[in-house]
Amino acid sequence: MKVFIKTYGCQMNAYDSRRMLDVLKPLGYEAADSPEGADMVILNTCHIREKAEEKVYSELGRVRQEKERQAQEGRRMLIAVAGCVAQAEGEEILARAPFVDMVFGPQSYHRLPELVTKALRARGSAVNLEFPSVSKFDFLPESVSGQGAAAFLAVQEGCDKFCTFCVVPYTRGGEYSRSVAEVEREARLLAEQGAVEIMLLGQNVNAYHGAGPDGEAWTLAALIRRLARIDGLRRIRYTTSHPRDMSDDLISAHAEEEKLMPYLHLPIQSGSDAVLERMNRKHNRAFYLDIIARLRRARPDMAFSGDFIVGFPRETEEDFAATLSIVREVGYATAYSFSYSPRPGTPAASEEHQVPPEVKDARLQRLQAEIGASALAFNQGCIGRVMEVLLDRDGRRPGQLLGRSPYMQSVHVEGAESYRGKIVSVKIANAYANSMAGKLIHFRQRAA
Repeated sequence: MKVFIKTYGCQMNAYDSRRMLDVLKPLGYEAADSPEGADMVILNTCHIREKAEEKVYSELGRVRQEKERQAQEGRRMLIAVAGCVAQAEGEEILARAPFVDMVFGPQSYHRLPELVTKALRARGSAVNLEFPSVSKFDFLPESVSGQGAAAFLAVQEGCDKFCTFCVVPYTRGGEYSRSVAEVEREARLLAEQGAVEIMLLGQNVNAYHGAGPDGEAWTLAALIRRLARIDGLRRIRYTTSHPRDMSDDLISAHAEEEKLMPYLHLPIQSGSDAVLERMNRKHNRAFYLDIIARLRRARPDMAFSGDFIVGFPRETEEDFAATLSIVREVGYATAYSFSYSPRPGTPAASEEHQVPPEVKDARLQRLQAEIGASALAFNQGCIGRVMEVLLDRDGRRPGQLLGRSPYMQSVHVEGAESYRGKIVSVKIANAYANSMAGKLIHFRQRAA
């Protein structure tokens, strides 16, 4: 049987989708490349981005056509909506799309075999939107699907911060950290399957406090030092971090642990203290900039990315100017920016002083131009440098491979097919706003 899983949004969702496939394999399901002919389609949804619900319903309309086509052939295709939109709007999904067979949240996909059985036996919908008292990770298969040279590994989930714009605490639940032993076991399996780089994932990954082998709660820094001992693993990254959880030992790890990449995604959301306070970010601009400075003292070649929300309720032109200035002050290698979109049930959604859409759009364009200039300047500063690049994807042209530098930049390399899945030395020749191009330095040349 074939299952097609469409993943929306964050890297945690990408990890969850792979684990759903691991859960379904014992039932005889294999991955499909498209909904056409699939026995099951799962939409693994994200509630963060604007118009998330509309995108899901639009996709459901297309999948329904395939379900009806298969029904005419005497086959039954199951449709499932999973993830954060499912958690937030489960009953609404069933009301608007009664042809959906299963609805389950991000904490419940370990129960997929039970839900599939129920859906196949019944004519109604199988629903599970609970926050179980025990972690889903306790019930996932120990075997994991290989992800190639670069792999995701969830170590922490949920959030206790309650930013006023965010739905994560309501859809993912409170902060939970997997044990060190559990994480290490999965990391070793991934390394055995060819992963040379692992991205540790969590909604607040640097709040990690998993049980260690000594019975104490270990920090993310301690976990990273443990994973760095794994043979074959050459790179470690982590995302997404909250400024309040950037501890001294984690900053020290960036200075001391060679396998920990000199790149950090550290969202601030706004450069204005007034906006940060209304967002309930629990830090101000000075606190954030001090972390940046401390990290650069620990690791002088450190690079940063960030997240920004434009047009948060009551944002003034002065507030927005503060955001533009912090982009210039930090000098981000890249950053992600979005217009504020009210998420139902969050405190900011009921704020009366919403910024007009045309103002948000204009500010977003100005911010993205500033971010683009910062990214281009960072990339151009790499021209002439020799960088270690993990080549793991096809480029646009035959014979071209695409990889990641230590700073997460996309790097195009010609004539390197035999080095797929490997970390190679590349001399950067050209730089653009969103990528760079380089020339492979063969190992024998590098040794000379």
